[in-house]
Amino acid sequence: MKKWFALSAIAQDHPGIVADLAELIYECDCNLEESSMSALGSEFAVLLLFSGQSTDLERRLSSACKRLEWEKRVTVFLRPLEGEPSHYRPDERVSRYELHATGVDKAGIVARVARCLADHRINITEMHTHSRPEPGSGTAIYTMQIHMDVPTSVGLVAFQERLEHIADELHIHIDLVPSSQ
Repeated sequence: MKKWFALSAIAQDHPGIVADLAELIYECDCNLEESSMSALGSEFAVLLLFSGQSTDLERRLSSACKRLEWEKRVTVFLRPLEGEPSHYRPDERVSRYELHATGVDKAGIVARVARCLADHRINITEMHTHSRPEPGSGTAIYTMQIHMDVPTSVGLVAFQERLEHIADELHIHIDLVPSSQ
């Protein structure tokens, strides 16, 4: 019977992390189904979805993950899934949008925007953020890009007004545009 697993891992960024994880999955007779990986500062983060059918699979994977943690100093979290994962399907009709926010870096930007989205039952499907010094002044500028599914029942005018209120309070700029995806 096919078993499914989610694995997250983080380590100080260096060559070989992806190879080590891919080999672990392969050596346990599993197939990598989906992945998302990114350098975050000096760390490298990995999310993997994979499947396998061999006997005693969870024990073998757990042992291999512990070995990787010990030998390579990669922090690994392995989670068996209950059955085949299904892709997110919203309960109602949605429209895809992108939100772009930019401003001087300060605490609370992600928290305030994410809470606004959650309050409107908007699902974040992908999010990227980073802070970079502005050329010349060195001021840290924060950018956030969110791909999201907005239920058609959400009143866009009221939603955009709330985003504008957040932008004004935080002194940032927020754009909401229909997604091309």
